Amino acid sequence: MRCTVDSRSGGPGAAAGALHDDAWPGKPWLARETPAIICFSHLRWKFVYQRPQHLMTRFARSHAVYYVEEPVWVSGACHGWLDETRCDGVIVLTPHLPRDNGVDNHRQLLHDRLREDGVTRPVLWYYTPMSLPYSDQIEASIVVYDCMDELSAFRGAPEELVGLERRLLARADAVFCGGHSLYESKRRLHPNVHAFPSSVDGAHFGQARFIKDIPSDLASIPSPRLGFYGVLDERFDTRLVAEVAALKPDWHFIFVGPVVKIDPAELPQADNIHYLGPRSYEELPSYLAGWDVALMPFALNESTRFISPTKTPEYLAGGCPVVSTPIADVVRAYGDSDVVFIAQGAAAFVEAAAAALQAAEAPECLLEKADRILRGMSWDTSWEEMCKVMNRAHASSSSRRADFAAPPRNGKPASPVRHYDYMIVGAGFAGSVLADRLARGSGKRVIVVDKRPHVGGNAYDHVNEAGLLVHRYGPHIFHTNSVKVMDYLSQFTEWRRYEHRVLAETPKGRVPMPINLTTLERLYGRTFSAEEAEHFLRSIAEPIANVVSSEDFVLSQVGRELYEMFFRGYTRKQWGLDPSQLDRSVAARVPTRLSIDDRYFTDHYQCMPLQGYTRMFERMLDHPNISLALGLDYQEAKTTFTFDGLIYTGPIDEYFGYRYGALPYRSLKFRHEIRDEEWHQPVGVVNYPSENVPYTRVTEYKHLTGQQHARTAITYEYPSAQGDPYYPIPRPENAALFQRYRSLADATPGVHFVGRLATYRYYNMDQVVAQALTTYETITARHAEAQTANVA
Repeated sequence: MRCTVDSRSGGPGAAAGALHDDAWPGKPWLARETPAIICFSHLRWKFVYQRPQHLMTRFARSHAVYYVEEPVWVSGACHGWLDETRCDGVIVLTPHLPRDNGVDNHRQLLHDRLREDGVTRPVLWYYTPMSLPYSDQIEASIVVYDCMDELSAFRGAPEELVGLERRLLARADAVFCGGHSLYESKRRLHPNVHAFPSSVDGAHFGQARFIKDIPSDLASIPSPRLGFYGVLDERFDTRLVAEVAALKPDWHFIFVGPVVKIDPAELPQADNIHYLGPRSYEELPSYLAGWDVALMPFALNESTRFISPTKTPEYLAGGCPVVSTPIADVVRAYGDSDVVFIAQGAAAFVEAAAAALQAAEAPECLLEKADRILRGMSWDTSWEEMCKVMNRAHASSSSRRADFAAPPRNGKPASPVRHYDYMIVGAGFAGSVLADRLARGSGKRVIVVDKRPHVGGNAYDHVNEAGLLVHRYGPHIFHTNSVKVMDYLSQFTEWRRYEHRVLAETPKGRVPMPINLTTLERLYGRTFSAEEAEHFLRSIAEPIANVVSSEDFVLSQVGRELYEMFFRGYTRKQWGLDPSQLDRSVAARVPTRLSIDDRYFTDHYQCMPLQGYTRMFERMLDHPNISLALGLDYQEAKTTFTFDGLIYTGPIDEYFGYRYGALPYRSLKFRHEIRDEEWHQPVGVVNYPSENVPYTRVTEYKHLTGQQHARTAITYEYPSAQGDPYYPIPRPENAALFQRYRSLADATPGVHFVGRLATYRYYNMDQVVAQALTTYETITARHAEAQTANVA
């Protein structure tokens, strides 16, 4: 039977669980009006008891709380319905929807259910942006986005998730993040973001310290027992578990929890690995009581980059030492403790587990350290602090969302549009450098928009599911002779020295590229001095009076045999054109050397950002004057924000609506692989010039990053005529077409066109940085001139 709920009354059970007035000085809004809470979640209420359950049950003591689960899709149904249950004072609604017209059906069902209970102006609380289409018509008192995980990084994440999150951020009054790493990634996307990392129900898990009778299925397993409870999904490092179990066959590894989104057959099997299946929240302390050590064997990949595992404080509350892989938030919060041991790789994990077992032999010391860490860490405290943020958000119109305008209603914007000094389109090198300089150097307020959901442009790198740092858009090796560029970037990163070497696959084996003395020796079976090599190359070179094309250039330098071996097939694949159809500048980028120097580049500075490009960009953009709008197209951004100046780093032809036609580009497709071998090739890149091989090169990232790992990651590159624009095609007709767009750009006041795509040039990374720094100097000079003119 349903209960009629007035959103101002506090709902069922309000009298028994109401908050005392002294807990709410001045009777703030949440206590005064007790609005209903409508919570939208991607998690089933009865699946795993975690953050949503802890918070919503606390609200349910004094508020009507509706927990709306993700839909159950019903094939062949004409109309949907809501299943309803009551758990811990929370009304759990499970929509069953037809696959056709599901959004409208869901919206109507929810609207009718809330109207039946007389709910008006509730708090809308979101755990998933995917619920926004069903609820965007509900008039809310405030909107809370409780971002407990980076859902877009999970396996099978819907493509529309990033765009819906941006819409949710536009509407939200307050944003809570389930960990510090997640907070760092979201804090510049909204003006009212707060970190609320994992808390703990200390009384519940503390029972494990006193339980003597452990469950029979656990008691039958010999000691030492090393246990984990939680969901077994793509975050679970199956390879690590298998290797550790093989190294320590006398240790027993216990896993409690459901298997989700991975094939159970993928789970490692051994006599000392035990899968006990799901257990209820109430049962967990009894299993924890039977473990000697608690485990968190998480893979290091995109899905774990921002997690802040609730298990850490729960394990400690139960009196268990913890062994974890180096999850960022675990390292940050517990890395210096003597009760959480952190290790990467099987051998180190075994060593850490041995140290944890030793710590468990001194329980009094262990518990004292655990209690010191857990002091002040509770769901009650987190909930109360969240309520304070919500009260402030409701009381102050200035805490409404300002960085993004909410979707218009009845032709009127629901919240004010924020004005910026500059909008910067593109979060790659050009855009990020100018954002930093304008914010730090000139105190300007800047909004950086990018249609991709990340910063860094094509230089973006990330940790894959094996824990290897890889480049999503192919290898980026930094090299420069510019002290100015090097000094500038060094503000945001430390460096790892790296000299890039490339081998080319030929019929006579792999040889260094660019061509040098070693290349000639391996191809022709004899040694060469510099003078002999120069004479030899001159003897095979073809005299060409007017060197215009790439073919002309190579033939005039090294002759036809080497041209066909190294350049012709590679160029045809890379550009989709014969070298005779391309400007000489394409081939001139790869010189021939009369030495044994096998480095691909000869610049004075050759290095890689120590913690990766993405981390360097994040530091560059970490300034209170810089806001980010990721996953946002420029066409939408320019109707969302107002700004005085525009810096555009996208394709110049796109900016002008392809008025004269599209500028031609070549694109790339990437095939990323993880290999069960320590090394795949002897150098960072191997080129494949033959047209019989569909890809142009294979990159192995560990050479670039210096990472030590039992496995390796490689990327195959396939040139393509379709896809993101990577390489401007250097032909005279294309240059002429660009000049027509350049004339339009020159006649467009208030817009600076910067970077590869905006200037239709194939720049190296350092050249883009230099161009951006020069553009900033131009902007500041013009600004100074304008001020002088105004004074005069």
